[in-house]
Amino acid sequence: MARVLRAKSTEFKLFAPRAKQVSIAGNFNNWDAKGISAKRDTKGNWSVKLGLKPGKYEYKFLVDGSWLTDPHCSSFISNAFGTQNCLLEVK
Repeated sequence: MARVLRAKSTEFKLFAPRAKQVSIAGNFNNWDAKGISAKRDTKGNWSVKLGLKPGKYEYKFLVDGSWLTDPHCSSFISNAFGTQNCLLEVK
């Protein structure tokens, strides 16, 4: 019998106190920059929780229209634009 992979709650955080809008995009949502908006707290921390199944995911933040890698990310992978995406493995 095949094992069912359950989605795990995965939180993404970014400190950007001057940002007006922050979203996250990656291969988990076909890089749809408008699909997943982060919420800002009173200290300028933006966060969003996603349910991701075990696997490897590439992602970036979109901050006021500019792509930004996660400063907490420790693994990167080159992309087709000559820059890098963050690489996250959900176990």
